[in-house]
Amino acid sequence: MGRIERVNQQLKREISGILQRELGDPRLEFVSITYVRVSRDLRHARIYFSVFGGEERQAGAQRALDNASGLIRKYIGQRIRMRYTPQLSFFYDESIEFSSKIDATLKEIQNGLQEDYTDIE
Repeated sequence: MGRIERVNQQLKREISGILQRELGDPRLEFVSITYVRVSRDLRHARIYFSVFGGEERQAGAQRALDNASGLIRKYIGQRIRMRYTPQLSFFYDESIEFSSKIDATLKEIQNGLQEDYTDIE
């Protein structure tokens, strides 16, 4: 595992912990950090998150994360020894929502096929 991958994993752990223990914003209660991608020079980090709930919760979580990014960065600077504490940018991770839509579609197809076979009998 390379250095950047280790930094990605460490940042993911720390940010998840900060969201759970340090920030009291109720908009962040159901937020999960799905992955982190740090630039090669370690000065910028793209943090992807998911949130349980609808679009309204997602928008609220996005605003809360954007507003708290400076504070989160400060906590990271205190906890992780790095030459530069990266600038944090938060992005909603649509892959979980996309995979659940695919799963629902596959279940519909499977149910349709089962209905077709029961008509034959």
